[in-house]
Amino acid sequence: MTGSVLVVDDDADARELLERELGRRGFEVASAESADRALQLLGERPFEVVVTDLRMPGTTGIQLCEQVARAFPDVAVIVITAFGSMDDAIHAIRAGAYDFITKPFEVAQLAIALERALQHRALTVEVKRLRATLADRTHFEELIGESPAMERVFELIGRVSESDSAILIRGETGTGKDLVARALHRRSSRREGPFVALNCAALPTNLLESELFGHTKGAFTDASDERKGLFLVASGGTLFLDEIGDMPLELQAKLLRALQERTVRPLGGERELPFDARIIAATHHDLEEAVAVGDFRQDLYYRLNVIAIELPPLRARGGDVLMLAQHFLTAFAGKAGKRVTSIAAEAALKLRAYAWPGNVRELQNCIEHAVAFARYEAITVDDLPAAIKGHLSSQGVLATDDPAALVPLDELERRHVARVMEAVGGNKATAARVLGVDRKTLYRKLRRHGITLPSEGHS
Repeated sequence: MTGSVLVVDDDADARELLERELGRRGFEVASAESADRALQLLGERPFEVVVTDLRMPGTTGIQLCEQVARAFPDVAVIVITAFGSMDDAIHAIRAGAYDFITKPFEVAQLAIALERALQHRALTVEVKRLRATLADRTHFEELIGESPAMERVFELIGRVSESDSAILIRGETGTGKDLVARALHRRSSRREGPFVALNCAALPTNLLESELFGHTKGAFTDASDERKGLFLVASGGTLFLDEIGDMPLELQAKLLRALQERTVRPLGGERELPFDARIIAATHHDLEEAVAVGDFRQDLYYRLNVIAIELPPLRARGGDVLMLAQHFLTAFAGKAGKRVTSIAAEAALKLRAYAWPGNVRELQNCIEHAVAFARYEAITVDDLPAAIKGHLSSQGVLATDDPAALVPLDELERRHVARVMEAVGGNKATAARVLGVDRKTLYRKLRRHGITLPSEGHS
């Protein structure tokens, strides 16, 4: 990482040394002989980091920290001094310094501190930008995001919402498939009609059939009254069949017939009753694979998959993680009556590095936890749940020349297979193609390495 650095020191030799050595490392460096001159330069051109000596004639490094924090809050400050003490360090940090380095030091040590400061600054600026964006922008219905992946989803929703064709929303658990279904309904010509949702995985077969098609009085033991099914309840509006991939096979045939004929027969009934509802289905399963192994009817799959909307996992949405985190923070802080307004840069870095196998739902739970534990106005790393706080990236090849840090080939394979499964959202067919192996070989590797798929480890 490189960036623009302003070196402030009354010692000309020290300034020239740092300008030369940091310049060799790719930093864009300028210098000032005093704090007053530094403030003048900061007003004339943008800098990302200030590196300042502590003891200088006139305005001191501590005073410069305070003035930079007030006038240029996005600029990180690193203080250097030959008179290092704990009191100096505390005063510098309280004055707004990001880091504190004691002379003598290696330029490589300063370069590392600069890289950390630049990363800290970039995340701080990003969090501020996202807070402003959330305050100013109009969300796409209840969906939040500005990543290219979500922009494509927003565009597709806008294009197909007026259509009456069946829509299949596909995406991992926790990605917000229900929010997409509601957005489609609200933007359709059926918006004044009812939006009726049913989770097909939540009920046993007999109750699911009764919910969908209704029943007559006495149709079964507990049927003391006649009940209208959800197909009829949703007439004039939208019927959302969530987790359609979990519908039992015996019920899939009845659903297919209802979709083809646009009529339903209540349990115990003798007449077919017409319905007029748009059908939107959603699943986290790979339905093509389910069709291949006989767990899902192919003809029903084609009937539902007229228009497909693929909802990206959170790990593929880049900066949306922090945008969503800020949105949840504002909501939970308001509900709890706590003055928590932002996310510290180090915590933001943890949020960006985590893979979020539970997607937006897991992020929402994480921020609710963090707000509950927060002691300051900004969420810190200590406020995050243990899984996020202690997360280590599933890096394959380690960027190190230290033999002690290198890993055996078997461990390298485990990390790579785990990373591929994470990247494809647990889709075994896709993972096998990426790894260049057949599915049986992939299963063997998953079992041998004890790798749990996202859908198996998270609800």
